[in-house]
Amino acid sequence: MQIKIIKLLIISIIIFIMGVFFISLSKNSLYDTKGLEGQVIKDIKLNHFSKNEIISDTNLKSNNFTLINFWASWCGPCRLEHPFLLKLKGEKNLYLLGINFKDKKNNALTFLNQYGNPYDMLAKDELGKHSVNFGVYGIPESILVNKNLVILKKFIGPIAEEDYYYIKNIIK
Repeated sequence: MQIKIIKLLIISIIIFIMGVFFISLSKNSLYDTKGLEGQVIKDIKLNHFSKNEIISDTNLKSNNFTLINFWASWCGPCRLEHPFLLKLKGEKNLYLLGINFKDKKNNALTFLNQYGNPYDMLAKDELGKHSVNFGVYGIPESILVNKNLVILKKFIGPIAEEDYYYIKNIIK
């Protein structure tokens, strides 16, 4: 009698495990953040890079458009997009918020001194926890929002020339 119960229990466990595997296989495993476009960013609380301040929604709502750029000094593709960010710095309708991602402060400062600082404000995400709230899973990534903090466009990878012109057209 006990042997039958044990066999039944083992068979039940195997069927359960197989069911979980089959359900998992039918789900889309790609992490797609394009669906974030049109959504509103809420509850922004970022640590300022060099001051003992918190950057919040209020800081971004005072701008017509904000480009939130996640970058690091150790990131090769971040160097490729940097000239385009410097070009965007002069746009009067655009505010640039840089979020330094999992980087050492001295390395980030050296990078900005060497290549130029395009950012109006700089935040830090030393552990990479804040980036998850923005749907960021790699850098560089940038998010263009309007003054209502609606995500207009998410740029995955370095900002390229076509992205630069796209942003310029939006912020006119």
